[in-house]
Amino acid sequence: MAFYDTTLQLDTLTPLHWIGIVAALVTAGVHLALGISIGGGFGIAFVLAAIGFLAGIAAVLLEWRRRLIYLLGIPYTAGQIVLWFLLNDVPPIEPSHAIDKIAQLILVAVLIALYRREV
Repeated sequence: MAFYDTTLQLDTLTPLHWIGIVAALVTAGVHLALGISIGGGFGIAFVLAAIGFLAGIAAVLLEWRRRLIYLLGIPYTAGQIVLWFLLNDVPPIEPSHAIDKIAQLILVAVLIALYRREV
């Protein structure tokens, strides 16, 4: 027997949740693609970041401590935005990076809204 219900709780998701899930999927996809193309230690960090986003999506879909996931997701995502600016010479911004950062900004906004709504 599992410690929690393993059925998807889709009926409890709002349009705001779906916006966050799509944004997290976009940034997970970008991180996975970049991680595979970069390879090495830095590539592994990108793949691990993608796994983190996918784990957050799974937790939300399973309705596992959603409020905690929102709270942890805010600095997790915002921290990646800050690290990106520290580790890259901008401008120019590559299209894949721009898509990723826009998705991450949307995700942070959604996570803040969801967290505030459940307080």
